[in-house]
Amino acid sequence: MPGSPAEATANAVPAVGAPKADPDPTPGDAPKSNADPTPGDAPKADSDPKTGSGARSGPGSETDAEPESAGRSGSDPVPAGTTGTATDAATKEGAPVAARSARHRVPFAHAVRLRPRRAAAAAARATRAWSRRPSGRLTLPGLFLLLLVAVTATAGALIVPATVRAPRPVAADATAGNGAPAPGISPSGLPTLPGSTPPTTATPGAPTAPAVGGRPADALADWAKRVGPKVGIPQVAMEAYGYAELVLAQTNRSCALNWTTLAAIGFVESSHGRANGASLGQDGRAMPEIIGLPLDGQGGRMRIIDTDRGQLDKDTSYDRAIGPMQFIPTTWQDVGVDADNNGVEDPHDIDDAALAAGNYLCRGGRNLSIPTDWWNAILSYNDVRPYVQKVFDTANQYGQASRT
Repeated sequence: MPGSPAEATANAVPAVGAPKADPDPTPGDAPKSNADPTPGDAPKADSDPKTGSGARSGPGSETDAEPESAGRSGSDPVPAGTTGTATDAATKEGAPVAARSARHRVPFAHAVRLRPRRAAAAAARATRAWSRRPSGRLTLPGLFLLLLVAVTATAGALIVPATVRAPRPVAADATAGNGAPAPGISPSGLPTLPGSTPPTTATPGAPTAPAVGGRPADALADWAKRVGPKVGIPQVAMEAYGYAELVLAQTNRSCALNWTTLAAIGFVESSHGRANGASLGQDGRAMPEIIGLPLDGQGGRMRIIDTDRGQLDKDTSYDRAIGPMQFIPTTWQDVGVDADNNGVEDPHDIDDAALAAGNYLCRGGRNLSIPTDWWNAILSYNDVRPYVQKVFDTANQYGQASRT
């Protein structure tokens, strides 16, 4: 029946099988087969779920398009093949775009998006694997050694200059220069004995032999007679303090001990050997002996059980502070000295006691010209803040009075 789907199909088959019979078909031939569809075909066309130009060519056009495209050459335009050709062109045209985007995204974006933590872990794994190889086992020790040398050199460059400071001011040698410098008048000016003038005799150094007056400190008699009345210190005590400064200036030059510090301690401890009605003899010994209260823990005092069996403090139950500088027996046994060369280390002798106190204050490399070292030294002598303040005020007063 003309115009039926069967006839359209029959006419379409020779066109596919014999392309030479119709070498130049018009573009409108295929639509003519569906130009007069039967009324029953319309629902089929509407019920076909396919979309696009293939749906317009009627039922079976999609099936016919495949052999038609296979049989015809690429130069034969066929309406049924138009849809396939457009799709193929779109596919072929889109393929290079997808390929280019894939090549751009996979190799480079992956590397850029690698997280630092993963990168560090990957580097660590690679380093660990390399360290297990012969080259790694040979190279790593050398690298560690080089790193150690670099760290050591850097530390040395930073630490050594910080520890090498300018030398602390020290007292000049008492026997240096032309003539004998006076107590307090030395080429460097440290230590000083304020208000002094050069004595006619040589300034004594470390005690070696008794002087004419019976004790090395007698060489400072002229200085002590002039300065003692200004500061209210007995001459014998003044000689002992000045002599201790001169000895420390030679035996411990960096300490920079000044006689005013020793005099202040002597005043606070025993009023220069005059506590409990005592007085200093010409030999420097306090009589009667100055013995403090028992260190029994009462009245704010420390509690120290007897350590010397009463040999120095005459107490077999508790220790007591003794002498003009008030040493406890254990400390005296540690720092006691014979400053007047009488063969006895006597804590009741102000010559011995003053020099021992100076040795004690200069312990630990202290430089008493530095305020912090000075305060620490006095605290080590008696760890009581009001005591240290009183010693400071007294030493300052002595220094000012001696210069008047």
